[in-house]
Amino acid sequence: MPVIVVGADTAVGEKIIGQMIGPDREVRAFVSDPHAGARLKDQGVKVALGDLSDTSHVSGACLRCHTAVLICEASRDGREISFATDALEVFTCWVQAVADAGVRRVIWVADHPVPTATVPEQAIVDSNLPQEQIADQVAALDDAASLQSNTHQA
Repeated sequence: MPVIVVGADTAVGEKIIGQMIGPDREVRAFVSDPHAGARLKDQGVKVALGDLSDTSHVSGACLRCHTAVLICEASRDGREISFATDALEVFTCWVQAVADAGVRRVIWVADHPVPTATVPEQAIVDSNLPQEQIADQVAALDDAASLQSNTHQA
């Protein structure tokens, strides 16, 4: 089932993409850096380029994805966000976007509380962990048949 990594042009996003690429998984990336997008395309990743704070951009990229991995670092790393004034507004955009797109599972990569997405399953992976461990946990959560509850702390 398709998975999209929103904020795939962060260091941890690229590590997650690298962990998830394989013949059994369609991996997509949402980036705002065209150079990072080109690198990911070269790896066989389907790439959407847009503004992380634009609900319609993010929602369009998430269409027909089962899982959305939301890298919170991307909302506050200095990149341009035209439709939000702070990270919380970006998170609100993402919650609306994944709901609009019909995403079934959200995996947040964050070191702080995040809004509850209106999706059947949600998990949080601590962004303070080493990047390899984050990537492993995200891949395991995406592979899981179920997260057993609406919110799961990895």
